[in-house]
Formats: sequence, C-alpha cells, structure tokens
Amino acid sequence: MHLYQNTDIPEPEPFHDDYSNRASAAKEAKMRVDRDMTDRDLKYPVPEGLTSAEEKQWKYQRYIKDYLRCVASIDNNVGRMLDYLDQEGLAENTIVVYTSDQGFFLGDHGWYDKRFMYEESLRMPFVMRYPREIEAGSINDDMILNLDFAQTFLDCTDVDQTDEMQGRSFRPLMNGKTIEDWRASMYYRYWMHLAHHHVYAHYGLRTHDYKLIYYYADGLGTPGSADDPKPPEWELFDLKKDPHEINSVYDNPDYSEIQAQLTSELYQLQSQFGDQPYQS
Repeated sequence: MHLYQNTDIPEPEPFHDDYSNRASAAKEAKMRVDRDMTDRDLKYPVPEGLTSAEEKQWKYQRYIKDYLRCVASIDNNVGRMLDYLDQEGLAENTIVVYTSDQGFFLGDHGWYDKRFMYEESLRMPFVMRYPREIEAGSINDDMILNLDFAQTFLDCTDVDQTDEMQGRSFRPLMNGKTIEDWRASMYYRYWMHLAHHHVYAHYGLRTHDYKLIYYYADGLGTPGSADDPKPPEWELFDLKKDPHEINSVYDNPDYSEIQAQLTSELYQLQSQFGDQPYQS
C-alpha cells in the first residue's frame, strides 16, 4: 500500500470526455469513473464531503494506484522467473510471452473496464523473449492478433497447424523479417449487447490509419445478451489525426471514399471469418 502513496498519477488525456461527436453508445455506457465506480471496485468507501470533481479525482487515484500496485507485483515476479531461466541456462531455448486477453480503460474516456473497440480496450500488450531468434530490445509494429498465437508457437516447435485455425504464424516477424502479404487490417466483434456496463453490441474494422465501428446494438437472441435493441449507428476515426478517438468523421464528406473502402473491407473480413453483416 505504500507504493505511490505520496504520488499523484497523471490523468489520461481524454479523462474528461463528454462523449459528443460520436455514436450514442459511448454516452450510454455505464462504466464512468465518477458515476458508476462503486465501493467494491475501489475496495474502500468514498470519503464524505467531496465535490463531484474532487470525488472523480479521488476515485481515479484510488483505482489507478491499486491497479499499478498489482502490476508492479506481477512485474517483480516475472523478473524472478526470468532471472531463474538465466541462472539455470534455460533462457536461450525458452519462449517467454507477456500479454493479456485484451486492453483496459484506466480512466481513458473517463472509463474503467473494457469491451468497446476503442484503442485502450482493443489493443493488447505483447512482449516476447526468445534469445535464440529475437534480438533484445527490438520492436515490430506489424498487426498481430491473439488468433496468431497458436500457429506461432506450433511453428516455433516444428508442429503442423490444422486447417481450421484462423490465424497465422508471425515467427518471421520475430526474426526481423518482412512478410509482404501480412495483414493490414483486423476484425473485431463484441456481441454481448447490454450484458455488462450497458455496452452496445458492435463490430468493426481497424487498419493502421483508420477505424470503422458499427453499433448494431441488438442481442440477436444470443445467451447473456439483452433483448433490447437500439438504433444502429456508425463511427469512423482517423487514428493519425485523432488517436484518442474523440471525433467521429463518419458523416464528414471528406472521408466518403475512405468510408466506402473500409466498409467493403469490413464485409470481406466478416466473410473470411464466417461472420455476416447485421440484418435489421
């Protein structure tokens, strides 16, 4: 509990997001630090007598410090494991992967939790150590997915993959090589409509420069989803100009050509992965 005790953690840039200039899904979500975070989330009651602004700030500091303390403990123990591999002479032939199943909002957009296709939730940490094949400190910006993990590990152990696998080995990327036909976009779908934090069901496409999201906002009878459809809406973000995804340009005529290209590519990826566009 002493780590960060006398330190204020900086708030993320979009901490005071007002959810304007986007689809209504962002405004309707119930994962706001100030409004929706409970004593259970904070593991401590909120002090009395705070203004709304002070309460939001207090909640954020309480939450982020608790999170960072957990991460520090994990980091320390990962370090112990790496030290052991080094000391026992096992490091050269051991693949170590440090990753997660998804990202997480840590005050970004004023939120906690995940689910949305926005960057903080969509992107995953991925650090890999394999001295035999990976140069220490090297960085690769190609787009890999958790779909690729299995094929990559099979490739590294000279085991054949099966035909039903949807990913692809990124072993050449580990070695610093370029794969000319590597993916330039990815498909995402969140189907649990209103099941958690009132997040609308949606799917979308992300490229290196743009993101297209369609909130079809319908449970479609899937287990765990709510039977409470909402009006469908689109969002389009220029990730180079708007990395925090504050202003959707879906209705901006300057992006009409980009929008058409992304929509076509979205439907192609849906077909590739056995999904299909929403039919209202």
